[in-house]
Amino acid sequence: QVQLVESGGGLVQAGGSLRLSCAASGRTFSDYAMGWFRQAVGKEREFVAAISWNSGRTYYADSVKDRFTISRDNAKNTVYLQMNSLKSEDTAVYYCAADVTPRGLLSRRSLTYDYWGQGTQVTVSS
Repeated sequence: QVQLVESGGGLVQAGGSLRLSCAASGRTFSDYAMGWFRQAVGKEREFVAAISWNSGRTYYADSVKDRFTISRDNAKNTVYLQMNSLKSEDTAVYYCAADVTPRGLLSRRSLTYDYWGQGTQVTVSS
């Protein structure tokens, strides 16, 4: 079992920044990939970013590329999502997710991920 707890969401003006954190527990964090997804009201959950077990590879959705940065600190069992130049369309509940396949391939597909956090709300006002 893996437990994931997100934090760092909130209300921010357009053009501002937020950093989300996701603390993991329950398995060897450094063995598995992590992802961030988001779901806006009335929309399906969508991929945002993912990072491999050793930070050697990262993926981003086109809509956030060059604005968001995913990173991880394996010593702290935490993955981060730095969000800059926020836009109103970034408003959503953000979820972190873990793919516990040991050193598995990085994926943008939500079905690949085994465990999910409870989500943290990000609201960007225009």
